[in-house]
Amino acid sequence: MFRIMYKSKIHGARVTETQLEYEGSITIDEKLMEAANIMPGERLEIFNLSNGVRFSTYAIKGEKGSGAICLNGAAARLTEVGDKVIIISYAVVTEEEARTLKPKIVLVDEQNKNKPVKG
Repeated sequence: MFRIMYKSKIHGARVTETQLEYEGSITIDEKLMEAANIMPGERLEIFNLSNGVRFSTYAIKGEKGSGAICLNGAAARLTEVGDKVIIISYAVVTEEEARTLKPKIVLVDEQNKNKPVKG
């Protein structure tokens, strides 16, 4: 049996930009992506702490160290600049892998600079 398990998250990031006229996705600072083990093109779930909306999209690599969290395309209608979000990634793993999986938690400050990583 396989399970879909929470692999990592970026917690409490602030939306820095929205771009409605884009085909879709979320642009994330490359440094944050590396810390959370998120790859470009990876499916993500976004939980907007400011309005309660949840949605899925995929990751695009942003400029390293920029603090960028930019919602693109239709997702731009679900967030506003300054909203706090949680960005979650999942993995399909075997039953055995699920029992030992240690999710990475990336906490960020007000400028989306990562604090020490848990997990």
